[in-house]
Amino acid sequence: MPETKTIDRSFAVSRKRGNGTIRYEVWQDNGVVTRYNLAYINHLIFTGDNGRVLGYDNRHGHHRHFMGKVEPLELTSFEEIEQRFEQEWAAILEEHHAKHKR
Repeated sequence: MPETKTIDRSFAVSRKRGNGTIRYEVWQDNGVVTRYNLAYINHLIFTGDNGRVLGYDNRHGHHRHFMGKVEPLELTSFEEIEQRFEQEWAAILEEHHAKHKR
């Protein structure tokens, strides 16, 4: 069976929570994740890299994008990477919200 895109979703973060978009794209082959692209996009926080504040993908090996910087990842399990992504974007939103609430 050829690789197929199994997840293609994005959702808006409310202005009250900090604004932006969370994007998930996942491709699988026989139930195994072969490619992924996870991103938190918010042009109000970061204007470079097309607004990508945080991102994880494996287009050229597993790596993390944060505010324009790219670093390789030791993690290779998609489940661990997805969990880390969710924790980090939630923390970024909390920090952003706290700064702008003052």
